[in-house]
Amino acid sequence: MKNRGGENYNLMKMSEKIKIYTKSSGEVSAEILLEKNPKTAKAILDALPILAKVNKWGDEIYFRISVTLPEENAQLDVEIGALGYWPQGNGFCIFFGRTPISTSDKPKAASPVNVFGRILENPVMFRKIQSGEEIRIEKS
Repeated sequence: MKNRGGENYNLMKMSEKIKIYTKSSGEVSAEILLEKNPKTAKAILDALPILAKVNKWGDEIYFRISVTLPEENAQLDVEIGALGYWPQGNGFCIFFGRTPISTSDKPKAASPVNVFGRILENPVMFRKIQSGEEIRIEKS
């Protein structure tokens, strides 16, 4: 099947695999979803590899990255295992449980985030990470 541009739909990638590594969590597989928020997904992929020091907020870690984007289908309520870009703080967020403002068992961001990916393994391993720990994110 082909679209108007003649590209084969079956050959178009829907996601891109990445690896997230910290000393505490080890290597964790994740994916960037290219359809959900395509501008955000592309900007994050183009910024890889990323090396940063994490901050922890409840069951969320976040860190500043060299990407500046506006909101793109931004949301406050996210799923456990979601990867989000935080426009207000130029941050990469990994949600793995309740945050201090959650009203259910699911994470709630401090302000709207552009969800662009997800963890492919059990995200609770991120609970071991401490603020100040180094994180590395790269393509698989």
